[in-house]
Amino acid sequence: MRNKGHRKQSGFGSGVENSLMSNDMAFETVKAPWSPEHKINRMKMVRKVLDTEEKAAFRLHDNMPKHIYFAANSANKWGHERGYRIQMINFSGKHMPETDRMERAISWERYKLAVTKRKENEPYSTSIYNLVDPWSPSVAFADFINNETIVNQDLVAWITTGFLHIPHAEDIPNTATLGNELGFLLRPYNYFDDDPSMYSPDSIFFTCQQDPDSCAINQLASLPKTVACLPNLPIYVYKGFQNMTKL
Repeated sequence: MRNKGHRKQSGFGSGVENSLMSNDMAFETVKAPWSPEHKINRMKMVRKVLDTEEKAAFRLHDNMPKHIYFAANSANKWGHERGYRIQMINFSGKHMPETDRMERAISWERYKLAVTKRKENEPYSTSIYNLVDPWSPSVAFADFINNETIVNQDLVAWITTGFLHIPHAEDIPNTATLGNELGFLLRPYNYFDDDPSMYSPDSIFFTCQQDPDSCAINQLASLPKTVACLPNLPIYVYKGFQNMTKL
């Protein structure tokens, strides 16, 4: 199973001039501070600007940086560039050989992530007409990646997710979702000044000098009284599968 490339424009409320950044880890050899005659391998963070479309195109089996994110020209109060991290959850591991004449019609499958400069004439990674004539596709996603600069540009992230599912006995009567997750997350990455959930309406803060049992201080203290007003419903039991005929 495989999903088509997903187009996500990178304007995050701070303009559409963004750059693609990566944070990764590497080892460096240094003298041990407590024993200068010895050397140790110490981890350090390596930050890079992925400044061209070629550098921002990751094929299915490529190693990706630990963190890859869009960075805007504005900064939060800590001086960090405001942005969003792209976090991949799952992706397919096989792709049609590029020597196949039909491969160009689904060339978006080559990449688990590709970031390109936004263009009006590149709205989709494929076309319905590719099904009719895959040997001469009207849209070939591989042509979108032509090494243009993507620094301080209006960017688009093309994300391909998927997994292989082979039906098995435990799929009857329904397929469990546990372990079958796929997709991606766009996570704030220095976008805010602090954790925005602190300002959620249901947040509760009180000190040791205040009474936590007071509804004026702790709204959750009123829950037992509220729950007592709810109807007492019987436990729901479904017996529809008891008489299933064995295959």
